[in-house]
Order: sequence, then C-alpha cells, then structure tokens
Amino acid sequence: MRYGIIADIHANLEGLQVVLADIKAQKCTHVVCLGDVVGYGANPKECLDIIRGMNIPVVKGNHDEYIGSSEDPEGFNDAAAEAVNWSRNQLTEDDRKWLRELKYFRLVANFSIVHATMDAPQRWGYVFEKLEAAASFTYQNTQVCFFGHTHVPVAFIRDTGVRGGTYSKFRVESGKKYFVNVGSVGQPRDGDPRAAYVIYDLPQQTIELRRLDYDIATAQRKIRAAGLPERLAERLSTGR
Repeated sequence: MRYGIIADIHANLEGLQVVLADIKAQKCTHVVCLGDVVGYGANPKECLDIIRGMNIPVVKGNHDEYIGSSEDPEGFNDAAAEAVNWSRNQLTEDDRKWLRELKYFRLVANFSIVHATMDAPQRWGYVFEKLEAAASFTYQNTQVCFFGHTHVPVAFIRDTGVRGGTYSKFRVESGKKYFVNVGSVGQPRDGDPRAAYVIYDLPQQTIELRRLDYDIATAQRKIRAAGLPERLAERLSTGR
C-alpha cells in the first residue's frame, strides 16, 4: 500500500492536477487529504468536486471550516478573509455542508491525519518547532501522524527527546514516533514554489517528499481575473 498524502490545496486547480497525475504515475494505491481544499485560490468549486469525487479520507482545515460556515474568519488577515467571503459564493450549500461535516482528526490504516495539531485540532495552532510538536506527540496514539496548516514540509521525531528538520526521504524506525508536515499542494511557503506532497510506502516504511513544477502563471492569472487580492497571486511565484 502506497499512500499519496496531500494538504493545503487552497483552490489551486493547476497544482492539484499535477500532484494527482504524479500520485498515479508513482503507483500510489490510496490518497488522503489533510484539509484546506478551498481558500486563497480561484478554483474552490473545481478542487472540491475533485476531492469529493475521489471519496477519500479528508480532515477539516481552518479555511474549510470558515468557508463552510457563515462565521467571521477569526484571526485571518484581510486577504485571506476576502478570499473566504469570495469562496463561499462559489460553492453550493451542499458543498458547504460537506465542508462543515469534515472531522478534525482521522485514523487511516495504521497512521493518523490532522490539519493542525493533535492536542487541540480545532484551535488551528501552528507547529514550526519541536516544543510545539511535543504537545502533539502527547496525544498521538499512532507511530506516524501527518499534518499540514503551516505549508512548510518538516518532520518531527520523538525517541529519547523531540527533534525535527527538513527532509526528502526517510525510513520509519521502530521505537520512534513521527509527526510529519507534508507541505502544500497549492500555496507552498518554504521558499520553494513547486507543489508539495508526500508518499508513505507502508510495506517499505518510507516517507518521501515530492516537489513538482506546475503552471503557476495560469493559477496567478485566474486569481487576478477573479478580483482576489494581488498578494494571493504574487506569493505563488516565491513560495512564501
């Protein structure tokens, strides 16, 4: 069993299509999504339809939560909040109901998935450092848990202590726990603008980060044509 683990699509159809094509080319047998299917980008309906149609495990992201509801997007900057309001109008009530009903946390096979943190998944905390990861490890009952939200691929490992860093490919070893950020399909923020996702090969017990070029110019053009904030288009080129 080979799992393609995707997160933070953010209505970027061009990024999503390239990633899904690569998942197929890499002979993954399953796909799971760590949330934020919508928000920021110009194709929320198209991306949501693709993910719904795949009938895969999905957990709720903070953009999914606010776009699915009518609540003010608490803590969002102006550009993100504007994208939330715009995205709501692109979706049907059934789409938004689907978003509302997503779970914050799920078990898949022998690993777990969450959008933000394990200790308080509904509070949308960010995990950038090992002390933040340590809190999630306390609530992690599986050896491996995948998360998103920061748009920065990094792996935290707990054995005698907690350590973390960037990665490309590594083996899951017995006696250790792993809390792994898979990066972002639609809006990377680690300085690499290429779409990111992870392959988890269960028989081989390997976790591999994949980075893929996609048509950034088209994604930017759509954002501008939709009248969304220029910042949302600009940042795709820099991966910030």
